[in-house]
Amino acid sequence: MPAFTYTARALNGDLRTATIEAPNRDDVITQLRKQRLNVVKIDEKKDADRTKKKKGGKISMRDIVIFTRQFSTMINAGLPLVQALDILAKQSENPALKDVTNAVVFDVESGNTVADAFRKHPNAFSDLYVNMVAAGEAGGILDTILMRLATFMEKNDALVRKVKGAMIYPGVISSVAAIAISVLLIFVIPTFERMFASVGLALPLPTRVVISMSKFLTGYWWAVIAGGVALVYFTKNYYASNNGRLVIDRLMLKAPVLGDVLRKSAVSRFTRTLGTLIGSGVSILEGLEITAKTAGNRVISDAIMESRASIAGGETIAAPLQKSKVFPPMVISMIAVGEQTGGLDEMLSKIADFYDEEVDAAVSNLLSLMEPVMIVFLGVVVGGMVVAMYLPIFDMINAVQ
Repeated sequence: MPAFTYTARALNGDLRTATIEAPNRDDVITQLRKQRLNVVKIDEKKDADRTKKKKGGKISMRDIVIFTRQFSTMINAGLPLVQALDILAKQSENPALKDVTNAVVFDVESGNTVADAFRKHPNAFSDLYVNMVAAGEAGGILDTILMRLATFMEKNDALVRKVKGAMIYPGVISSVAAIAISVLLIFVIPTFERMFASVGLALPLPTRVVISMSKFLTGYWWAVIAGGVALVYFTKNYYASNNGRLVIDRLMLKAPVLGDVLRKSAVSRFTRTLGTLIGSGVSILEGLEITAKTAGNRVISDAIMESRASIAGGETIAAPLQKSKVFPPMVISMIAVGEQTGGLDEMLSKIADFYDEEVDAAVSNLLSLMEPVMIVFLGVVVGGMVVAMYLPIFDMINAVQ
């Protein structure tokens, strides 16, 4: 649908400029007149300009959190929705978020609910966000829901950063190891090879293996790079398939130490998301569906959807979760108690708080284990290559003696 940039004057004389999507210019004029705005100028945006804007702007989680907290504060202070959104649009430092907020202002002025206006911008506002806002509007507690949303997003973002942070150290060490080994094989080993060839000494097996690796890398470096790119490409495509994602996610959960971090972070995300949704007035069936989409792991997602089917059939959440063998017994028991007492949202929040601490401990354990493992690996590989190249020199010394 074409996009139009308009400038219009309100009844109080203020000029307003925003972008709107409409079938044609006449439809834009009709919508503006319904809002009692006098049209000053309307320009159709070019496709290239729209494409550039879509590609150029990115809205971070931090931007949304600040937007949500400020929106909540202004509503709580008694400001009308449109005025609060208009202020947020004017003070936004992110051009992409500014454009989105201006579009939301226009939709709300046109008679749409805030949730419906947010739903048109999935890159900025997730399904979870939109459904909680809808529940807040329906219950007349939008300011409370927005503040709860901001807190939830901050905690969820902190959890994601913890897990990603745990991957940085082994990634850096692996990169350093790969660079060190490549430098040895490409530049150092050939020097030793030429020296040994000039002497004509019979080389021991470890030395011949290292020299063969050096010859392969220097002669077929392009094949190594192509193989790495192909591996990444096929792994990415396999993970994009339903069966591939299920297989890889299951293997990740079973991985030693790392699997424990991923499992605990998934449990924390699941319980906090579902607890926040239920506590905000979203139905449990809709809450489970949204939670499954944000689980981050196909095994966890399937278990949650089975729980949804169980609830729809009049049964409990706990039974399918226990059958999946993904969730710890303590989590299953606490969820079952929460269902029986009618305090499921509070119980889920308590589980999430507990598992946030568990994730911290699991990340610390992972890092404390990875450090000696990576050091030993580097020592064995690099040290082994150095020893392999010095073995013939030792033989030469013994022969001279």
